Amino acid sequence: MGRGRGMSESIDRRLEGLTSREADWAGLRVLVAGLGVSGFAAADALLERGAHVVVVEGAERDSTPAMSERARILEILDAELRFGPDHVTRMPSDPVDLVVTSPGWAPTQPLLAAAAEAGVAIWGEVELAWRMRPREGAAPWLTVTGTNGKTTTVQMLTSILRAAGERAISAGNVGTPILEAVMDPQPFDAIAVELSSFQLHWSDSIRPQASACLNVAPDHVDWHGGYDAYLAAKGKVYEGTERACVYNVDDPQTERLVEEADVQEGCRAIGFTLGTPAPSMLGVVGDVLADRAFVEQRRHAAAELASVEDLRGDAPDVPPHLVANALAAAALARAHGVEPGAVRAGLRAFRPEAHRIAHVATIGDVRFVDDSKATNPHAAAASLTAYEHVVWVAGGLLKGAEVDDLVRSAATRLRGVVLLGRDRTVIAEALARHAPDVPVVDVPDTDTGTMDRVVSEAASLAQPGDVVLLAPAAASMDMFVNYGARGDAFAEAVLRRAAPGE
Repeated sequence: MGRGRGMSESIDRRLEGLTSREADWAGLRVLVAGLGVSGFAAADALLERGAHVVVVEGAERDSTPAMSERARILEILDAELRFGPDHVTRMPSDPVDLVVTSPGWAPTQPLLAAAAEAGVAIWGEVELAWRMRPREGAAPWLTVTGTNGKTTTVQMLTSILRAAGERAISAGNVGTPILEAVMDPQPFDAIAVELSSFQLHWSDSIRPQASACLNVAPDHVDWHGGYDAYLAAKGKVYEGTERACVYNVDDPQTERLVEEADVQEGCRAIGFTLGTPAPSMLGVVGDVLADRAFVEQRRHAAAELASVEDLRGDAPDVPPHLVANALAAAALARAHGVEPGAVRAGLRAFRPEAHRIAHVATIGDVRFVDDSKATNPHAAAASLTAYEHVVWVAGGLLKGAEVDDLVRSAATRLRGVVLLGRDRTVIAEALARHAPDVPVVDVPDTDTGTMDRVVSEAASLAQPGDVVLLAPAAASMDMFVNYGARGDAFAEAVLRRAAPGE
């Protein structure tokens, strides 16, 4: 489907003017690609503003109860719905001014590729949400991306903002869809926004108050078409930032992304480090999280924000990457204007979500820890470094990721390894190269008893004081619905072992 040059220029000018919910959205012809949570929110918001909306979804209408319910509601609102694989392989014959895509749809997806070829603008739901903010009094966005740690950091940040007395919410790739947060009838004081590389790829106009990239390691390179494109997508989090670009001193790539970003005048580069902070950084001095960035005499003084102990919560220990996440969250909060006391209170109140370094049980002086959320090698490496001696439970779908660096760095910590999942042989080969003396147990089972065997084999390799750690370094969909189901299966198997016969 093509568009004449004059028509294209006219539509482009109209799209440029859509910078608030009060703009003229009426009659805009929008194709919403995907009827997941974000697609539904996008269609709903556009319909409310008077746009003509066509929704295409590759799944069938009755594929899930949630899908059927979303379809029913949108039809009441006068959306046009088209279900089935035929509708997502090409652009429709109807005129389309704008495509709004769900974040998981890659640029190579046939419909999106056809839209780009035809010169039709493509926005993600995050881009749409930014343009749907109110013209006056919009809540500032504090944005977070990174290969790992995004969700924890965003939720820490929200806890800090609430401790400061603000009405705040976690949104985007975690918690509430960002459009729902933006369109809430009771305005927020601030929105902590988690952004995936997918969401950033489809966003261009966002201008956050403060932004952070926690770390970058190869992930989703198949979706982006290469590591350089993935890195560039992550770097977009800094574009247009108003007050502070927060980077990881221990990951120089993130600092380079800040240096390359086009930010607003007066925006500062703020580092965070697990070491002693230099001026314009947050870091750790002894057991104290210290701020040398948002204090007047930062060359000679620091503000105490919290202690490492404040992060312990219900866990027996505090892994280093949790401290790094806390520092990043604190930096964003301080850029927003939060006082040190609220930082401490918010971090003390924070509790991680399930399957993130979650202590399951201690059996015979061996701790069992569920970090099923470690779905790539970078996340697994962070998890492994938290413990001195580990029986590592790993495997699943590696998505083409390399594991040699992970195995090489973890080799001296490994008491043994239990492997499961489709790509377990790739990890086994890396272990043979870099940790040949570490005992490895291969579990090829895929039935309901798999995790019982995994836990039994891991326990037999462990010695008193060791940690049996589920940190798979891989996705879960070869055996489980998602990483949560994998973590649940592990925890249930551990608890059965802890209380046999009950």
